[in-house]
Amino acid sequence: MTRKRTALLVAEAANPEWVSVPLVGWSLATAIGRVCDAHIVTQIRNRDAFLRAGMVEGRDFTAIDTEKLARPMWKVATFLRGGKAVGWTIQTAISSVTYPYFERLVWKQFGEQIRARKFDVVHRITPLTPTASSSLAGKCRAAGTPFLLGPLNGGVPWPPGYDATRRQEREWLSYVRSVYKLMPGRQRTLAGASALLMGSRHTMSEVPAKYQSKCIYMPENAVDPARFNRVADPVRDGVLRACFVGRLVPYKGPDVALEAALPLLKSGRMRLDIVGDGPLMPLLRETVEREGVSDSVVLHGWVSHERVQDVMSACHLLSFPSVREFGGGVVLEAMALGVVPLIVDYAGPGELVDAQVGFKVPIGLRSDIVRAYTEKLQQLTGAEERLAELGRNARQRVLEKFTWDAKAAQVLATYDWVCESGAKPAFQFSAEAAVM
Repeated sequence: MTRKRTALLVAEAANPEWVSVPLVGWSLATAIGRVCDAHIVTQIRNRDAFLRAGMVEGRDFTAIDTEKLARPMWKVATFLRGGKAVGWTIQTAISSVTYPYFERLVWKQFGEQIRARKFDVVHRITPLTPTASSSLAGKCRAAGTPFLLGPLNGGVPWPPGYDATRRQEREWLSYVRSVYKLMPGRQRTLAGASALLMGSRHTMSEVPAKYQSKCIYMPENAVDPARFNRVADPVRDGVLRACFVGRLVPYKGPDVALEAALPLLKSGRMRLDIVGDGPLMPLLRETVEREGVSDSVVLHGWVSHERVQDVMSACHLLSFPSVREFGGGVVLEAMALGVVPLIVDYAGPGELVDAQVGFKVPIGLRSDIVRAYTEKLQQLTGAEERLAELGRNARQRVLEKFTWDAKAAQVLATYDWVCESGAKPAFQFSAEAAVM
C-alpha cells in the first residue's frame, strides 16, 4: 500500500466561517488533508473556528499567536485605508510587513521536524499575495525539504480610464506596488521554492524568466459542492432573469449591470436581483425609483454566503461587469449552480469563462461596457434553451475541475513532481476564449 504524502500546510489566513482569502485557505488546506497526512499551521484568530469545525488541536492543526504584533498593525492598516472595505493594497502591504514574524514562529516550532524530514513537503497556502516573502523557502531548501508557494494571485493593473475608481477605492499604494519586486526577500523566496502555484496568468507573468520553470498555472478559487448544492431552475416564461452578486462599489459595476438592463427591465422582459451592500446602494435605489423599474429589480442588500445560492439558482444569468477581479470566486459559484456568467474579459473572470460556459465583453470605458452589456442582454432575451445548455456545461466544468477535491488532486500531482516521483503537471481549465 502506497504511503500517503506528509505535508506541513502553512495557512496563516484560514477560516471556515469567513469569506475571501481565509475561506480559500481553509478550503484548500482541508481538501489537501483528505488526500495527504497533513498538519495545518494557522494564526490563533482562527483557532476557535477550527475547533468548531471538528479539528483537533495538536493533531490536525497548530495555532500560532502573533497577536502582539498583528493586532496593532491591523488597526494601523484600517486607519490608513480609511475603513475595512477599501484600500486593499495598503492592507496587503501592512500584512506583508507583519507576516515574517508568523513564519519565524512557525520555524521555531517546526524547524527541527522539517530538518528531520518528517514532512515530504512544506506548502505555504496563504497569504495569496506574491508580495509576501517567505523565510521558510530558503530554510526548507537547506533542509532538503521541498517548499511550495501558492496559489499566488494579485497585482492586476487597473485598466486604462479607471483612475477615478482607483482613487475611490483608496488604492494609493497600487501606484508603487511593483517596488516589491526589488526587495531581496523576494529573490530568496523564488530561489528557495521548489514550485510556484500561480493563480492567474498576470501574476505568473511577473515571475522572472529564470524561475518560470517552477511555475504551474492553477486558479486559486474552487467551490464546495456542499455549500452550492442547488441546480438553477429559473422560470421559463420569456423573461430573462439575471443577478449581480458582490460589494456595491464602482469597480465591481453593479450600477453598470443595472444601467445596461434598463431597456429590458422597463419592457418587462427582464428581472434583476442585486445581492450585496456598499456605498453604491443609495445610487442604485435612486436609479430604480427614478426609472420606474421597482417591479423588476430587487435590491437584497447583504445576504449570508450560505443563502446566496437561493437567489442565484432562480436566475439564468450572472451579470457581473467587474473590471478588476483577481480570482472571480462568484463566477465559479454561479457556474456550479448552472447559472451562466456574463463578465468583462479582464483578469480572473476572463480566465475562467469561455464560449462553452458563458459570455464576456471586451474591457473598455464604463460607457463601452454598458453598451456591450445592453447588446448582449438583448440577444439573450428569449434564448432560454441556449442558456440552459451553457449552464449545464458550466456546472459540469466546475464539478470536474473546480471543486476543492479536484484542486487537492492537482496539488497532490504537484507534490509528486517536487518529490521527483511524477512529471510536472499541466492543467487545462478552459477550452477557448469566448467569441462575441
